[in-house]
Amino acid sequence: MERRPKSPNVCAVQKLIGTNRKYFTNCKQWYQRKICGKSTVISYECCPGYEKVPGEKGCPAALPLSNIYETLGVVGSATTQLYSDRSNLRPEIEGPGSFTIFAPSNEAWASLSAETLDSLVSNVNIELLNALRYHMVNKRVLTDDLKHGITLNSMYQDLPIQIHHYPNGIVTVNCARLLKADHHATNGVVHVIDKVIATTTNSIQQIIETEESLETLRAAVAASDLNSLLESEGQYTLLAPTNEAFEKIPQETLNRILGDPEALRDLLNHHILKSAMCAEAIIAGLTMETLEGTTLDVGCSGEELTLNGKPIIANKDVLATNGVVHFVNELLIPDSAKTLFELAQESEVSKSTDLFRQAGLSSHLTGSERVTLLAPVNDVFKDGLPIVDSNMKNLLLNHIVRDQLSSKHLYHGQKLQTLGDKELRVFVYRNNLCIENACIAAHDKRGRFGTLFSMDKMLTPPSGSVMDVLKADHRFSTLVAAIQSAGLTENLNRPGTFTVFAPTNEAFRAMPQGELNKLMGNAKELANILKFHVADEILVSGAVNALVRLKSMQGDKLEVSMKNNIIHINKEPVAESDIMATNGVIYAVNSVLQPQASKPQERGDEPADPALEIFKQASALSKVSQRNPRLAPVYSRLLARMKN
Repeated sequence: MERRPKSPNVCAVQKLIGTNRKYFTNCKQWYQRKICGKSTVISYECCPGYEKVPGEKGCPAALPLSNIYETLGVVGSATTQLYSDRSNLRPEIEGPGSFTIFAPSNEAWASLSAETLDSLVSNVNIELLNALRYHMVNKRVLTDDLKHGITLNSMYQDLPIQIHHYPNGIVTVNCARLLKADHHATNGVVHVIDKVIATTTNSIQQIIETEESLETLRAAVAASDLNSLLESEGQYTLLAPTNEAFEKIPQETLNRILGDPEALRDLLNHHILKSAMCAEAIIAGLTMETLEGTTLDVGCSGEELTLNGKPIIANKDVLATNGVVHFVNELLIPDSAKTLFELAQESEVSKSTDLFRQAGLSSHLTGSERVTLLAPVNDVFKDGLPIVDSNMKNLLLNHIVRDQLSSKHLYHGQKLQTLGDKELRVFVYRNNLCIENACIAAHDKRGRFGTLFSMDKMLTPPSGSVMDVLKADHRFSTLVAAIQSAGLTENLNRPGTFTVFAPTNEAFRAMPQGELNKLMGNAKELANILKFHVADEILVSGAVNALVRLKSMQGDKLEVSMKNNIIHINKEPVAESDIMATNGVIYAVNSVLQPQASKPQERGDEPADPALEIFKQASALSKVSQRNPRLAPVYSRLLARMKN
């Protein structure tokens, strides 16, 4: 126990407020002054074997050792002392020898049912004596000897007593908590426990076979061939779903799982913990691994045990020879036994499932097809679900990828095939993993046949090369003409990984007249400026946290940053992000970016001849440009020169 500083032989006790429960703490067991979420108060008592002396600090006086019988009265187990006397055990524990007794506290005896107590005290020479001898070991065993998972042979027919010594310092004896440990006696040692313990001869499997409320579980265990495991030696915890738990599951879901051997085995293994966990050992939340390979959050709230935050344990600490059983009144269905639809319905993508259902695509989410669902999170649809038409259905088909994937195995540049026959690219960044313009927003959920990826936005499959996309969008008609004039068309049509910051027509109109004339009149300078808008790697917006620097094809660095959820390029906000192309991604920008070293002076003279071809092409591509008052005089002069 933890001793109070500067007070000899004083030990700290944590008492749970509002109850009589005490925890005699050691260095491991301060529990942040809370037990199962409830506050404790710290008090101090004399450590075992010491007493106070009037006028002196702490507990300086050592008590003389007495035999086990006398010690029982001193340590708060007077009822055990009384029953030892009545059952004629007293002479043995007063006499010579070396014994250990796990003595139930007075409160432990008082908590027994009247029926159980009557059966013991009505036959003191057999039932009560045998019960007490089951609490004894024929040698001295101190706390340091109580190793996790060991069994001790009791003094009643050598029947085993199960010991568990948990990392939080709590020791249990047949799931009864050790309250006060290591009270030495002349003929042994006394440990006070919080329950009267009973013999156990049944394995976990035998408990399932004899308990009426576990009839459905019994059939499920038999169907999955888990009988031998639950009969074998070991230390397991079975969270046994009752008949009521199975009845709460929709019949269709239950029939599907019971008819699928792999799903059924995963379901049952999800209810078996790899080690024996007694209820008294749980004083705060902890994560425990199941035989299925997943984890469960086991915790407590006041007097109730919780699983994944829910108080669903109906009966706890049914001890077996190979572990412990807790009865649960809800079925714990692991992800590996669920359909994609079930996974999505209980995740932050439930609105997506409504969309897929409206599009008539539910069969892909409920069948045995191996697929991966790229489901946008609910926040994407905060303004409502889009109308489902043929285009939307095709788009949704491109959110279902052939094959069951795992995000941890995806790699940069990987190509994924969708049910809509599109090819999607994987982009791996330092802080994000993206598929086209959408990035993964949460951990995968891997179901029976499908895997769920939660995505931060609706995905946009690419629909042509960079040049194809620019030509199809009237906002970029001037840019397209400039690219063609500068001889860069072939570059932006070829396979590649480009990020293009594409100035809109508005961007060109916003340039000072002199700069515009100079730029359009110098093909080499124009190509240089355009290359400054292109990087030879794909950067989607989801990859940008604070600041990312890209090397442009011109050679200078581009600074891409995120401010107020808007992408900025060289501190200028972009008008639109993530316009996907088969060989890159396009950002629409409303300004023409200038390299740091190139700050052209405004010049008022007419554009040189190469500009004629540029504006001729731009004119053909966009009549809007011709009507602009800034560009109209330029077009007039160009047309006049072309006629001459």
